[in-house]
Amino acid sequence: MDHFYEQIAEILEVDAVNGSDVLADFPEWDSLAVLSVIAMVDSDYHVNLSAVEVRDSRTAQGLMDLVARKTVK
Repeated sequence: MDHFYEQIAEILEVDAVNGSDVLADFPEWDSLAVLSVIAMVDSDYHVNLSAVEVRDSRTAQGLMDLVARKTVK
């Protein structure tokens, strides 16, 4: 899932994102970034997320875990 972190880094316009990174700590983490994550996850993983779910994930790992849980269902 390194590709997942690369996609999040691209959305946040940073070089790299690690699983333990708190998304809200990035200045670029705003409503547009949340919408970009929702669109990316829908397009690449065929998983529908709400803005609340994305924001509640807190970390990049939490977001990846959320996508993984919803992919299994």
